[in-house]
Amino acid sequence: MDTASEYLSLDEPDRSSHLWRYTPWRRVHPTGDVACIPEVGSPSLRLTDLDGNAAPNGIRLEKGIVPFSGLPQNDPITNSFLQAASAGSQWTLIIDPNFSSIGPLLLDIDSGDSSSALHLSLDVGRLSELEIITRVTGCSEWFGLLRTGEIGEGAILNDVVACTKDKGTLLRVDSISLGRDARVRAGTASFGSERTKADLRYMMGESGSDLRVLGSILSADTMQLDHHVEIYHDAPETFSRLAWHSVCGGCSRTVGTGMLRIADGSRGADASQTFHNLLLSKDAEADSIPELEVLEHEVVGCGHGTANGPIDQDQLFYLGARGLDPSDARIALITAFLNSTLSEMGSSTLHDWLVELLVGELESLVLDPLEN
Repeated sequence: MDTASEYLSLDEPDRSSHLWRYTPWRRVHPTGDVACIPEVGSPSLRLTDLDGNAAPNGIRLEKGIVPFSGLPQNDPITNSFLQAASAGSQWTLIIDPNFSSIGPLLLDIDSGDSSSALHLSLDVGRLSELEIITRVTGCSEWFGLLRTGEIGEGAILNDVVACTKDKGTLLRVDSISLGRDARVRAGTASFGSERTKADLRYMMGESGSDLRVLGSILSADTMQLDHHVEIYHDAPETFSRLAWHSVCGGCSRTVGTGMLRIADGSRGADASQTFHNLLLSKDAEADSIPELEVLEHEVVGCGHGTANGPIDQDQLFYLGARGLDPSDARIALITAFLNSTLSEMGSSTLHDWLVELLVGELESLVLDPLEN
């Protein structure tokens, strides 16, 4: 059965599903008519270093996708829909074995001004080492991004997806597997789009793999940003940490749901997840739901936690007493809050680039009248 037929054969998911509890599928469908798969366009892609120079030898984009086995089980609705919608826009990012990059690389994805979709396959070679930022821009009403792939044995990858879309809806699905002894930092910096629905899933099916999933989420006005993360431990001696920080202002809402699954036989697994939310106004809302499913008794540890709170008025007063006006003081505190996860996403060069991006977004979002 082709992916379009598979999607059309499925029932619309109800809100009893862990994934669709807060954002119904029809709200992130391009038209709202869930019984159809509309034709959408293709985004433009450009791979460079942070200065805009051509990417070095050893990393490249090729037309078409590479099928992988051992990927985490994903949601059939979004997976089949995005595969069908992106049939005309399929690319593979190939990183050769033993490739090493001097500095971070930038994959720019411009969604354009009309609805579009992309299936991006990640083929990360064994023992490679690199940092890459995938930046999503554009003013389309809808953009779908499906990322599938495999991180090769012993590879070290800092993989950051930064969304700065001017408006519209972003539907993002990640389905990534880690090879033996692979070390991955998977960062999400979400500072744009009116509505985001992300389903991020990682499979640790080989021993020795190390995964850190990090989120820095900024919402304002009436934005609705919903991120769902699942991490599967299915091998001995695997390690994962999920740290998610969200700032909510205006009448916006953020949702962070996490699921850690420790399969039977994953002896020595070590996993935890935390969600922290900073509320800037009385009308902002943040929901965090961490969950565990542990089927192995011999684990190092499995834990979860969540916390919400407003900006500390004593800290605002402290900064004001040292000469910062109220707006600058708020920006400083918000930046510090989001920086706690941004700073873990990679090198100082990558971090400086992300902070500059964040400050630019803060200046345009946080000072909106709804925030004060």
